[in-house]
Amino acid sequence: MPSASIPREAIAARLAGVGYVADRDLATALWMMDALKRPLLIEGEAGVGKTEVAKALAAVHGAELIRMQCYEGLDVSSSLYEWNYQRQLLAIKAREGTGASVAEIEARIFSEDYLLERPLLSAIRRKTPPVLLVDEVDRADEEFEAFLLELLSDFQVTIPEFGVIRALTIPRVVLTSNATRELSDALRRRCLYHYLDFPDVDREAAILLARQPGLDANFAVQIARMVGLLRKEDLKKVPGVAETLDWAATLAGLGVEDLRQEPEIVHATLIALLKTREDRAAISPETTSRLVGQVA
Repeated sequence: MPSASIPREAIAARLAGVGYVADRDLATALWMMDALKRPLLIEGEAGVGKTEVAKALAAVHGAELIRMQCYEGLDVSSSLYEWNYQRQLLAIKAREGTGASVAEIEARIFSEDYLLERPLLSAIRRKTPPVLLVDEVDRADEEFEAFLLELLSDFQVTIPEFGVIRALTIPRVVLTSNATRELSDALRRRCLYHYLDFPDVDREAAILLARQPGLDANFAVQIARMVGLLRKEDLKKVPGVAETLDWAATLAGLGVEDLRQEPEIVHATLIALLKTREDRAAISPETTSRLVGQVA
């Protein structure tokens, strides 16, 4: 059932109930987001779980998740709306010879029947507030960022051929950024801000147990410690939480219960964590054995 604003002290528990283990700072940020009706900008390295926050938030509120993946060159037709040109052409052909005026034809083809919603327009036209995820907003260009800022300020858009469309409900908006470029001060002022870092050992172990309930608690801590140690190595791509989950599932499937007893299997299965040729070469069997020796 869709939920209204959740008390601050209950947010972390509700998130845990849908499999997301949040710390106090993130829970507070999500509560403020609801209380102030402001977008939340979550910044952090790839793999820390920024996108999962929006998914968990939608699950907690029983809301639809509308995701817009940003990329260089993203424009209004891809993010807001476009017209169904093929149907419009067919409609024009069908009205040839009927005596309809140009104004009548235009009124018909620039109507709701021919409007194709894209994520931003969909998000403000829902009767029940959805969660709008604007993913990796730093990958879009500054022009799109300016347009997005206008939408988030007024929650309405103007379509020249159609008119002003005002939001039926205000979506919960989560923006994520990997900090590949600096976002504008104007966008930052409009949003609440939270920096999401890689989880510490205890929280990553809790995430493993939440997502894989059959996992032994001590083994989950071993895995979390091993991944934490790997993140401190000189790697090109640091393993994220999703990779930790994959590795834990792999080890459990192979019947491993203690990393220290299966160093060869541990090293062979690091392909779940190390995703570049350089990183695989950097972590030798000797390095793996050294790190495994520190997980106790």
